[in-house]
Amino acid sequence: MTKDARTYEDAGVSLATASAVVERLRAAVESTGATGFGAFSGLFPLDDRRLLAASTDGVGSKLMLHRRAGTLRWGGMDLAAHCIDDVICSGAEPLFLLDYVAAAHIDLEQVAELVEGAAEICRAAGCALVGGETAELPGIYQEEELDFAGTCVGIVGRDELIDGSRCVAGDVIVGFPSDGLHTNGFSLVRTLGDLPREFLAPHRLYLDDVRALRKQADAKALAHVTGGGIVGNLERVLPEGVHARIDWDAWERPPVFAWIAERGVPEEEARRVFNLGIGMCAVVPEAPPGALVIGTLE
Repeated sequence: MTKDARTYEDAGVSLATASAVVERLRAAVESTGATGFGAFSGLFPLDDRRLLAASTDGVGSKLMLHRRAGTLRWGGMDLAAHCIDDVICSGAEPLFLLDYVAAAHIDLEQVAELVEGAAEICRAAGCALVGGETAELPGIYQEEELDFAGTCVGIVGRDELIDGSRCVAGDVIVGFPSDGLHTNGFSLVRTLGDLPREFLAPHRLYLDDVRALRKQADAKALAHVTGGGIVGNLERVLPEGVHARIDWDAWERPPVFAWIAERGVPEEEARRVFNLGIGMCAVVPEAPPGALVIGTLE
């Protein structure tokens, strides 16, 4: 990288630290009997036939830009889609979502926009928005800023669980296009200048895409492309010794990624941080007709 290259680390976010946190906490979490730690959703055995799959996430610093642009409803959509997309990576069907809104001082209209956006995605996914928490925390949050996080819970049969364990060299990686940045990388993006409003497009919900693929092919693994990029998120679901080889020219990137490159973020860093136009990946033995093949396993 050149001396003046823009990186996530420069913006104050360390992907290495995030990975280290997972490994540091693994023993404590697994000592409780939990499984799936480090994957896109944790698993809990409901009975001998079914498991609950759960994931928690937030909108992050993109929410600051939504507030300034008047697109907080999109922020609510971001949250619900992100959490649901994590849960479906296990093969689960989403059941319900809980949300958490916090700020130094609560603005009713802002909260309403967020929750209404989340509800729109939940309706599309057949997922109930069952409640949550709203907290005023002066002294913890900056004035005017707010935070929005949520937890999604789904259910999957043991014989339908998708965990990546069956992936082998020669399998094909299918990609589903993103609608842009989705909800990661904004701590870096905010340092690059004023982001056009259209680049704040909400996170895409992949539930119907995944359902359609599973009717046509054996989905051995599913990876939601968030922080860590395409390769980093595929590594979370691949067996040890199996790696992804990506054809980076296999698809057309949304315009926002050219905007980012023009402002000094090198290709290597962009691949490590952003989805670059692929928001969900699936590993299958053979790609079904019409699928976007973006790589193979080796």
